Amino acid sequence: MVTELDLAALHDSLTSPVSESMNFLNEIAHRFPDAVSLAAGRPFEGFFDLDDVPRYFDRYRRHLTERAGGDETGVRRILLQYGRTKGVIHELVAEHLRVDEGIIADPEALVVTVGCQEALYLTLRALRRDERDVLLAVAPSYVGVHGAAGLVDLPVLPVRETATGLDLDHLVAQARAARAAGRNPVACYVIPDFANPSGARLSLADRHRLLRIAAEEDFLLLEDNPYGLFGDPAGPPTLKALDADARVVYLGSFAKTGLPGARVGYALADQRVAGGHLADQLAKLKSMLTVNTSPVAQAVIGGKLLAHGCSLRAANARETRTYRANLDQVLTGLAARFGDVEGVRWNTPAGGFFLVLTLPFPAGDDLLELSAERHRVLWTPMHHFYADGQPRDTVRLSFSHLRPAEIETGLDRLADFVRDLTDRPDRPGN
Repeated sequence: MVTELDLAALHDSLTSPVSESMNFLNEIAHRFPDAVSLAAGRPFEGFFDLDDVPRYFDRYRRHLTERAGGDETGVRRILLQYGRTKGVIHELVAEHLRVDEGIIADPEALVVTVGCQEALYLTLRALRRDERDVLLAVAPSYVGVHGAAGLVDLPVLPVRETATGLDLDHLVAQARAARAAGRNPVACYVIPDFANPSGARLSLADRHRLLRIAAEEDFLLLEDNPYGLFGDPAGPPTLKALDADARVVYLGSFAKTGLPGARVGYALADQRVAGGHLADQLAKLKSMLTVNTSPVAQAVIGGKLLAHGCSLRAANARETRTYRANLDQVLTGLAARFGDVEGVRWNTPAGGFFLVLTLPFPAGDDLLELSAERHRVLWTPMHHFYADGQPRDTVRLSFSHLRPAEIETGLDRLADFVRDLTDRPDRPGN
C-alpha cells in the first residue's frame, strides 16, 4: 500500500496562493503554445548564441590559467571539482559592480548564488530569527519574495506603491505599527529600478529618503536590481551606491544581463557580523543548501564579464535598444487600440520589462484561461503579485522577449479579448 500524506500536515507554504502561481502560469503557457505571451518576463532570445557558452568558458579558463601561472591541475580543480561556497568569480563581480554601478564592493562580502532567488532566500533565512520578525515589501511585489518569505516563515507586511514607486510615508507607518504590535520589521524588500510588476522607478530624492528611513527605523533594505542596467546610464544610482552605512543588502542576477540558463546570481552583504561580513553567515547557510554554485556556470558568466571589461551595460547595448523599442511599441499600440476605451488605462514606465494595464473588469486566473483558449494571448493576473488569490482589475504585460510582429499580434488579440469581455452582459463586475 502506497503511503498517503496529508497536505495539511506539510509546510504551510505548500498551500499558499504563491505556491501555485508559477506552476499555473507555466501550465497555461504549455497548454496553449500558439498563444502570444505578454506574460513571460524573460530576456530576448534573438541574441542567444550557443557558441557563446564554450567561448566564454574558455575565456575564463585562460584567465584562471594566467593567474595560476600555468597550473592546469589547479585550474581543472577550480572548474570541475566542488568549489568555494562563496563562489569563484567574486572578484570579477566586484569589478563589474564598480564599473557599471559605482558600487565599491569587498569581494569577500559577496556570495555567488544559484540565481538571485537563492540569494534572496539565504538573506531572509538569516534575518528571520523568531515569530516576531516580519518583512516589509511593496504591494504588488515580485512573486518570488512572497515564496521565499513563506519558506522561512517570515510574514510579509504590504507597503503601498505609488506611480513613482514605494510609498515612503506608508512604509514608516507600517514599520511603526508593526513595532507597536510587538513585531520586528527586519528588512524592506524593494526593486527601485523598473519594479516587477509595475515598472515604477524611485527618484533620487526618494532613494535618499528611503535610506534615512531604514536607518531611523532600524531595518535593512534588500535591493533587487535585475533591470537597472537596461535603463539610462544617467539615471539615479542604486541604493547600494548611495549606501554609506552598510544598510543595503544588494541582490544581483545575471539572468537578464548574462545568461538565464546559467542560473548565477549573488548577494553583496557587507554588514559586519562576528568579526566578518553577513556574507560569511549566508555562506554557512548555502553550504547546507546547495553546497556551492556550479563553477562551470560561473565560468561562463565570468568569461562574459572578462570579454566586456566587466561592463554588462556595454555587453547588453543591443538588448537595451530592443527593450526600449519594445516598450515604445507597446505604449503606442495600447494607445491605438485602447485610447478611447472606457475603463482601460496603463502606466508608462521609462524602462524595464513590464507595465500595468487597468481593465474595466476584474481579471483572475479564470479569465486568463479564457483569454488563452479563445483569443490566444497570455498576460499575468495581478493577484499573483499580492499573494492573496483575489482577482483585480489590473494585469501585468511583459514585452521583453517579443519581436515586433509578435507584439502587434499580441495586442490585437488582447484588444479582442477586452472587447469580448466588455460586450458580454454577464461579464465580471456587471
